[in-house]
Amino acid sequence: MYIVSLTYHRPIEEVESHLEGHIAWLKRYFQAGSFIASGRKNPRTGGVILVKDMERSTLDAILAEDPFIAVANYEVTNVALTTTSAGFEALVGA
Repeated sequence: MYIVSLTYHRPIEEVESHLEGHIAWLKRYFQAGSFIASGRKNPRTGGVILVKDMERSTLDAILAEDPFIAVANYEVTNVALTTTSAGFEALVGA
């Protein structure tokens, strides 16, 4: 599984101008089964996406399609979860 942390490097007004396309991009990859969860950071400095395990080159290609690429930096961390609380067991090996 990957944790993708986005951090905005442009003013929030510029981020907002890409929001509709970003949401459509998220929906496409949720429907494809690639994304597990996503949400905004608080305070609103970026966001986080949980991504199912895949080849890193495939993930990089997906991230390159995100309209937020123009306004955010991406930090990608590969995580092998081994333990979860009740209700999140499906994340082990995701």
